[in-house]
Amino acid sequence: MPYTPGQMQTDEPGGTRDGCNVANEERDEPNLCSESRHLNRVNSESDSDSSAGDFSAEIPERFPKTSQGIWSRVAPADWNDWRWQLRNRITTLEALQALMPLLPAEREGVALAGQHLAMAITPYFFNLIDVTDPNCPIRRQVIPRVEEMTTAPWEMNDPCGEDDHMPVPGLVHRYPDRVLFLVTDRCAAYCRYCTRSRVVSGVGEQHLHTDFSEAINYVREHTEVRDVLLSGGDPLLFSDERLDHLLAQLRAIKHVEFLRIGTRIPIFLPQRITPELCAMLRKHHPLWMSIHSNHPKEATHEVREACGRLADAGIPLGNQSVLLRGVNDDAAVMKRLMHKLLMMRVRPYYIYQCDPVKGTHHLRTSVRKGIEIIEALRGHTTGYAVPQYVIDAPGGGGKVPLGPEYVLAHDKQRVILRNYEGKVFEYPELNESGVPPSPQRTGVESAFSSCHTSEGNGHHRQTLD
Repeated sequence: MPYTPGQMQTDEPGGTRDGCNVANEERDEPNLCSESRHLNRVNSESDSDSSAGDFSAEIPERFPKTSQGIWSRVAPADWNDWRWQLRNRITTLEALQALMPLLPAEREGVALAGQHLAMAITPYFFNLIDVTDPNCPIRRQVIPRVEEMTTAPWEMNDPCGEDDHMPVPGLVHRYPDRVLFLVTDRCAAYCRYCTRSRVVSGVGEQHLHTDFSEAINYVREHTEVRDVLLSGGDPLLFSDERLDHLLAQLRAIKHVEFLRIGTRIPIFLPQRITPELCAMLRKHHPLWMSIHSNHPKEATHEVREACGRLADAGIPLGNQSVLLRGVNDDAAVMKRLMHKLLMMRVRPYYIYQCDPVKGTHHLRTSVRKGIEIIEALRGHTTGYAVPQYVIDAPGGGGKVPLGPEYVLAHDKQRVILRNYEGKVFEYPELNESGVPPSPQRTGVESAFSSCHTSEGNGHHRQTLD
């Protein structure tokens, strides 16, 4: 049967009502239908209020507006309605095949997605895919492949060890002063490298049963917790009212100093970032937000406008990218992404080495590649454009920062350093009593020669005796 946009169904359980998913209340699923009807339209006047609009109008080639593509007959008011986008997500093999030619590995992967991690792609994000390019970096992120069904020996169900650090259902307390609050298992679209594929999308090996009362009581009773990160799934799938209520409960806890939201909604579904949402969020400051963009192609006019509305609401924005083979494992691509993020008022925060979650071996790159990318950024562009490269230590060890070695040698009298150009310098060290170093330079010349090699990035570290 030929595909028509109006026939799209969501992958959410519980049926539909007026074309919108009815969530299962017992599982605390996102309430996507409880907004007042006056929020159903994002009109063009609201976009013009953002200070980001003027700049993007001057250089549209940097932040192109996304066309409606096959949905060109859809009324703009519907296209810009985030609920319409959710209702019309691409979730089946039949729908996807009607929109683009698939590789055999993709066709088989989509057919099997219901056994591992559901497929869902918003019409807006689908239009960023180059359907003629089998190596399109957008395509690789959201279209399942049969490789997902193969588990490498080192891959894990829960690579970050979250289940072992969950004192109450849905709340992860792995670091001393902060907690991760998993508020939903649903997203606007599903990344094929998802760390939580075991619980998100409703078809994983586990189900998320967050106990909101227990989680909030735990935070209230543990006064060492000063930072609460809302994640999932994607918290911005909640209605404004429901998210407002949750944030207010957390904000009422005196020892909670600030709140964070982890989301990919501004990238997958920028229509969700309405003026009304931003007005609600600004009530709960200090509130920070981490978005997730992996490729400069994702930095569209719509995303820039969405980020502008959030920034204008006083919300500091950071970006977390995942290093992915065939997507962003290239220094030039990553630099373009970092530059565009800064132009969107988003600070590059982390580049993550892809977690060894089951079925992601085809998307992972070497750690050496990640270090090379940081090497190509540091000193070669503004420091604001250099994120921290980290590995989430498998099994629950937390984030471990990685990077090029700039300290070549270090003793009680001096530190031997190199800069981004490979030039070597000496910095005087102080002892514990603050006595200046001796002018004696014994060992420095050997440090220079032994540290300056032609292997790897050209340097290795040693300790001077």
